[in-house]
Parts: sequence; structure tokens; C-alpha cells
Amino acid sequence: MKGKSLAIITARGGSKRIPRKNIKNFCGKPILCYSIEAAKQSAVFDEIMVSTDDKEIAEIAKSAGASVPFFRSKETAGDYASTDDVIMEVLKAYKETGQEFDTFCCIYPTAPFLSGTRLKSAMELLDTADSVMPVVPFSYPPQRGLIITQNGWIERQFPEYATARSQDLQKIYHDCGQFYACRTKAFLKAGTTDVENLLPLVLSELEVQDIDTPEDWELAEIKYNLLKNREVMQ
Repeated sequence: MKGKSLAIITARGGSKRIPRKNIKNFCGKPILCYSIEAAKQSAVFDEIMVSTDDKEIAEIAKSAGASVPFFRSKETAGDYASTDDVIMEVLKAYKETGQEFDTFCCIYPTAPFLSGTRLKSAMELLDTADSVMPVVPFSYPPQRGLIITQNGWIERQFPEYATARSQDLQKIYHDCGQFYACRTKAFLKAGTTDVENLLPLVLSELEVQDIDTPEDWELAEIKYNLLKNREVMQ
């Protein structure tokens, strides 16, 4: 990996389902700190910054070793702003100060399973790709999925696969929701990290946990402690 690299950690103050989620205590420290520590441990970034609209989050971020060179705008701090909107704002703000980066990695603040090793691997993949996304296989084939109709009956979403063996179905993956690594030029051209030359970084289910509800949070802590006890986190 050549050129300058930027780690962008997105951590706005608003959170409806889990209040103050981005700095809520997770197994002993604010969950945001795990993302900052993983970025530092990777040793591949020229700068690690946190994009936030919140003063408390900014202070925690700086105490953990990240920079907060500016605050997020009102537009990108709202409920409907996309991750791509935040990235674009950050890159433009840096450019206005005379700083440009060849590659970047947008890291979510609620990714306690993320490791420096994984981030380093992702950034190294940018030598042969324009973007990298961590993915995990669905634990059950989506082709065998069921739906509940308006009348309350169960129907098969894809009846053509009703008798297909699971092992014969195409494996389908989903976004882990941890980070996106991308070449800046490709991002600016497409306006998104979801570009054409997109490579996967396949993770195991033990390394992945959505954290959108209080129940998700509890599961994440259980899984994190399990991994820590087994010492299998890479």
C-alpha cells in the first residue's frame, strides 16, 4: 500500500434505539475506543480522525489518541445522512486545509471485534482493488427464506429452491457493518465506496455482531468476552 492513508471513524451524537451508543461502556470502556485502538494497532494510517457533532464524543476520541480537526455539519449529523455523505464532507474539509489522502478507511464506532490485523489486510488489498468490504456468509441460505403474508400465512420467498439442498445453493454474504476501505480517487468519481472493483474480506460469524438494539448489545458483550477468553481475536 502506497501513499497517504486516512482513518475516518464516524461517531455522531444522536442515537435513538441505544442512547449515547457510540460512547456507551462496552466491557470496560467506551465502545468508540475499540475502533480507535484497532486503527492505531494497524499502523497503516497517517491520520486517525473521528467525525462527530458531539463535544463529549470529541473529548473521548482525543483522549484515546484520535484527532477531531473539525465538527460534523448539521446536514451530515442528521438521521438521513449516509456514510458516503460523511466521507465526502471529511475529504473535502481536509482538502481545504491542503491535505489529501490516496486511500481511506471509514470505520464504524460500534465495531469492538475489529482488529488492527484486519484493517491492515483490508488496506493492503487496495493494491489490487478500488475498494474493500468485510463480509460474512449468511448462516442460513436466503434462498430458502420464508415470508408471512398479509393474511398471516407462511409462503416461500423463492419456491423454486424449496427442495434444493443447502450445500448446492450459491453462498450469499452480507456486509459486516464494520468498515469500508477505498481509494480516494475511486470514491470521488463514484460518490460511494460501493465501486465496481470491490474486493471482499471474509470474516467469521464470531467476529461480527450488529449492535442496533439493547439485545444486540448484550449479545455483543457475551461474544466479545468469549473471544477474549479463547484468545482467538486476531
